Amino acid sequence: MLTAFARAFKTPDLRKKLLFTLGIIVVYRVGTHIPIPGVDYKNVQICIDNASQNQGLFGLVNMFSGGALLQITIFALGIMPYITASIILQLLTVVIPRLEALKKEGQAGTAKITQYTRYLTVALAILQGTGLVATARSGALFTSCPVANQIVPDQSIFVTITMVITMTAGTAVVMWLGELITDRGIGNGMSILMFISIAATFPSALWAIKQQGNLADGWIEFGTVIAVGLVMVGLVVFVEQAQRRIPVQYAKRMIGRRSYGGTSTYIPLKVNQAGIIPVIFASSLLYIPALVAQFAGGTSGWKTWIETNLTKGDHPIYIATYFLLIVFFAFFYVAISFNPEEVADNMKKYGGFIPGIRAGRPTAEYLGYVLNRITWPGSLYLGLIALVPTMALVGFGANQNFPFGGTSILIIVGVGLETVKQIESQLQQRNYEGFLR
Repeated sequence: MLTAFARAFKTPDLRKKLLFTLGIIVVYRVGTHIPIPGVDYKNVQICIDNASQNQGLFGLVNMFSGGALLQITIFALGIMPYITASIILQLLTVVIPRLEALKKEGQAGTAKITQYTRYLTVALAILQGTGLVATARSGALFTSCPVANQIVPDQSIFVTITMVITMTAGTAVVMWLGELITDRGIGNGMSILMFISIAATFPSALWAIKQQGNLADGWIEFGTVIAVGLVMVGLVVFVEQAQRRIPVQYAKRMIGRRSYGGTSTYIPLKVNQAGIIPVIFASSLLYIPALVAQFAGGTSGWKTWIETNLTKGDHPIYIATYFLLIVFFAFFYVAISFNPEEVADNMKKYGGFIPGIRAGRPTAEYLGYVLNRITWPGSLYLGLIALVPTMALVGFGANQNFPFGGTSILIIVGVGLETVKQIESQLQQRNYEGFLR
């Protein structure tokens, strides 16, 4: 593998792409440490040092921003607005005929949907930036910090608007950097930035586990976490690569003197067809009642119940709800992203059929049956992987965003596999050996 990397850097155009990607990553990481105007940087650092490891509501967003959220920097929102906008547009494509028609138009329609995604990203950045500034001003961003109310000393309207505009502009720059990587670098830009954001939080999270440990000055816990992480990486790689291949045979056709078709191929149905989307959906949905309870006044019964049962990661009700939401969203996302009727119609149009299955409606029913069967283990796998942080809470006193937890490890492994495959394919095009020998 190291030899393949060395050969990649010896190839001029591939080396240029790799260096360009690394340069964009450096710019992105520098931006995550530049505070926005109107924030008292010293008080923010005091609150971060005194903050508990479990940031609760803001932990997931802070992880996706590479730790920039809690430091209130120009890239504090990170790529979360873009991810949310992309998911919303993908869901709306199913229910809005106009978007569905654009999707079928090919490259022109995709470009139009991308433009809509950019507009929605800016709108969400304004909304989330306003919420973050309001949270920082009220002191709710660090509930246990004595100087939390002094993070934003000047609470005038002008300073507030300036802070929101700065964070919105930072989100637009992050979106632009991601598109630059996609066009001129290696891999998908947004995925690479997400990978870097999560990987940047690994060292501090692992070191915190070592400092909190009691066995051999924390080295036993540290080594155990590393071992568990390696096992999880192997498991995730195995499941992410697993797929059910549906054989497809195309009939031979004679057009003039030429013969077309007569080939055999397959439809790859992944075990984890939904990817990381169900975990993100479930996490976001669970944060809504906790967020409402946090900003609600008084001590009503429903607020107490939510704070008791739906904000602690090791509570049985929280664990059960989280697991069931992941399973539900796995089936929901697979249902809207894979249309067996459309696949069956396309196969019938080009003379394809599944051996032993009649073309048309029987093919669609068969594909739906197989998809439901393999979605069950995929959804259960996602739920179990996502519960690893909860077990870490109990076993090692780790934070809820455990470094080798569900969301982070799925993204790290998924993006890493796709990026390595792209580099390997470009190496093989130049008659070099790939990563896998």
